[in-house]
Amino acid sequence: MGASRSSGTTDELGPDEDSGGGSPGCSVDPGPPADDGGIPGEPPGSELLAALLDGMDAALCAFDAAGTVTHWNREAERVLGWTAREAVGRTGFAGWAVRRADADEVRARLMSAMDAPGRQVHEFALLRKDGGRVLVRTQSAGVRGADGQPAGVYCAFSEVHAQIDLERAIALSEALLEDASWGVVLVDVDLRPTVVNAYAARALGGGRAALLGRPLGELVVQGVEELEAALHHVLAEGAPSAPAELWVTLRTAEGERRRCWRSGFLRLASPLTEEPVPLGVGWLFRDVTAAKLAEQEADRLRFRTSQLHRAARTASECEDPMEAATSLLDFALAGFADHVLVDLVAGERLVRTAATPFDAPGPCLPVSGGAIPARYGPGHPALRSVERTGTVRTSAGTGDAAQSWASERRWPRDAAHALCAVLRSRGRTLGVLTFLRAANRSAFERPDAAYAETVAARVAGAVDLARATAGT
Repeated sequence: MGASRSSGTTDELGPDEDSGGGSPGCSVDPGPPADDGGIPGEPPGSELLAALLDGMDAALCAFDAAGTVTHWNREAERVLGWTAREAVGRTGFAGWAVRRADADEVRARLMSAMDAPGRQVHEFALLRKDGGRVLVRTQSAGVRGADGQPAGVYCAFSEVHAQIDLERAIALSEALLEDASWGVVLVDVDLRPTVVNAYAARALGGGRAALLGRPLGELVVQGVEELEAALHHVLAEGAPSAPAELWVTLRTAEGERRRCWRSGFLRLASPLTEEPVPLGVGWLFRDVTAAKLAEQEADRLRFRTSQLHRAARTASECEDPMEAATSLLDFALAGFADHVLVDLVAGERLVRTAATPFDAPGPCLPVSGGAIPARYGPGHPALRSVERTGTVRTSAGTGDAAQSWASERRWPRDAAHALCAVLRSRGRTLGVLTFLRAANRSAFERPDAAYAETVAARVAGAVDLARATAGT
């Protein structure tokens, strides 16, 4: 425990005499000059030991077996204000670093560590040089001499609030990386996960250990470019001011899953260097897929309701019922489909009565030159819809068959998804509506079928009225 006297510490555990606060006298044979560049007469390595003690982040002091202060580092001076020259050589803390009323108890608790195994933790109220009091938490342990006998005690201490802040930080880190109800992933500067908590492991579809060190591209099928761009930005510029919502597609044992993660990012830098050295990024996220899908569905329903309202008002101003029907379909198409076909029943056949252009977007208009037979083969979705008096959804497959799928069904070449809704009015089947989407859009789903049926009911009413007025 000896340290250089140039830093205010003595060379042995305990001085030869107590000077009551000044530097103690010490009888040391100067000996030959040290070979390690230290001060002549100092034990080899004492300069290094002094530097180590003064460079510690924790305050440290030591006592010999008689309770005399033998070591006092710079952090102890910072916390209490007493310099090493003022502290080393004093007997205990009585009268200077602790109130006399508490001195005996503090001394007994500190010196008890000399005979006890392991470390002891205590909290004391110590006195600063300026007279203020500071609550410290100490860790003390005994020191053994060369003969194995108790030779003194060393004590490391820090202000309680600083210790509590450190413990809170450690507890927070452990809680985030274990029990947090959101995902926590620490990635290094190469954007490879180094720590993954339980929530994140479940979200990413793997075990915590299995995910470590793997490129994010192996876990995320789509959306990895946006995620990596966000991580690179944090490393270069720092954390963004607000969370970001990232849509990704994951590769799992059950297949691909599309998820939405509300993500926040923190740049991690080493606290041990003068200039911040990036260690990586802390990525915190929560799966909000269900909420986002519900929000999108609510927006979609709100828009479609508005479109139906506008369509009804426009149709009510049309003198020609068939014009009202095509106006209804123009409003219905917005945001819903790319093409629509109107095939009406004429005897045993379906005839094309109105349609949008095949080669470009446009309004739904009556077929020029009058209705023409629809050349649908057996099993065609429009014929199945009429036979079932219900709705039929279908989509093109993959590969070469998808290229000829639309032409075989007499639909526009870019069609990849179809929904056929039957036209019914007064208990009779009048025809069928066919909505078509291109390959760059998603397939029709059950909520789309309900909307198509609502539109078909209104169009069927207009078609029925057109036929009734034509017959009169």
